[in-house]
Amino acid sequence: METSRQLFDRRKKRTSARVRKVSKGRMRLSVYRSGKHIYAQVIDDTKGATLAAASSLDKDIKGKVKNGAGKDAAGEVGKLVAERAKKAGVEVVVFDRGGYLYHGRVKALAEAARESGLAF
Repeated sequence: METSRQLFDRRKKRTSARVRKVSKGRMRLSVYRSGKHIYAQVIDDTKGATLAAASSLDKDIKGKVKNGAGKDAAGEVGKLVAERAKKAGVEVVVFDRGGYLYHGRVKALAEAARESGLAF
């Protein structure tokens, strides 16, 4: 029987393969979720460079939310990463949820990024 980490790694591998297949040169909005915080970054895979990043540890967000592990913090991170991506000239991205389910904090971040103007 596989451990939960092995199952997560398998989901992550499957998701990243799909993202690579449909990206067609678009930037990738990658999400990392820990127990206490959530992080998002817009990555240009052709250059191997991060164009925009935001997390619940940013000073702009830390004052607004009670803790970094909630849906409200994820929504703020989504808005901030979308603003920073638009400032960097990125309008269209492909969403990389990693091995996480599209639910809860990951979904809140994605919806907030969409509302702030990122298209995916």
